Amino acid sequence: MRSIIFFDIDGTIATEDERSFIPRSTREAIAQTRAKGNLTFINSGRTAFNISPSVKELGFDGYICGCGTYIEYGGEVIFYRTIEQEECRRIAELMRKCRVTPVYEHTNGYFFDDETPVCDGLRYFMEVFVDSGIDVSGRVEDDGFGFDKFVIWTTPDSDMELFRREIGKSFSIIDRGGGFYENVPLGYSKATGIEMILKKLVIPMENAYAIGDSMNDLPMLEAVPNSIAMGGAERIYPYVSYITTPIEEDGIANALKHFGLI
Repeated sequence: MRSIIFFDIDGTIATEDERSFIPRSTREAIAQTRAKGNLTFINSGRTAFNISPSVKELGFDGYICGCGTYIEYGGEVIFYRTIEQEECRRIAELMRKCRVTPVYEHTNGYFFDDETPVCDGLRYFMEVFVDSGIDVSGRVEDDGFGFDKFVIWTTPDSDMELFRREIGKSFSIIDRGGGFYENVPLGYSKATGIEMILKKLVIPMENAYAIGDSMNDLPMLEAVPNSIAMGGAERIYPYVSYITTPIEEDGIANALKHFGLI
């Protein structure tokens, strides 16, 4: 019976810095496990448009994007869930009242709000996006404004009581640390994406593996019996069954070797 491996991107497949470096050992390990007949999937908080060519060229069998709101297998979209535009606009107005800095993530692009505070986190994201050739012209006023999920940065002036009370009604609020929060529609996660894929491909849960490095990976790490934390990701160590070496110390290759996947 073949196995299936779910990989986060940032800090797992590629370094979480401006280099987005993918180690040679990672490339080779993914190719080797696929050659053995195992399936490999990206399972990321990124929406579909933001999966870089350098990641796609590794040859994954499918993609779970936007924390389970989009699923692609064999080049075909098999599931997609977005938010109605009226609700998107209501949330955008609420974010202004909460005085937070949002980035709205759609499967086809990003949207920004010039009426909300500008923070260092947003400036860094914008620089990375521009350097990567990502379009940063989308605004909440656009006719095509909409999103599948969104992130925010807080400031000392942010009304987090209002934010948690209202957004918590329909979103899971994931604290990524440093005043940065990822917000995913209730009922969707990296774990629900795994469940859909395993059911479709008729692969037993005991043959599923997940590798990640951050708190938004917890749903997928807790969903499978074979969970792996990248070295250096101390916050998630208590939740996994194996801790591998850091990304630039052959972390992916060592994890797959440990479980006999290469």
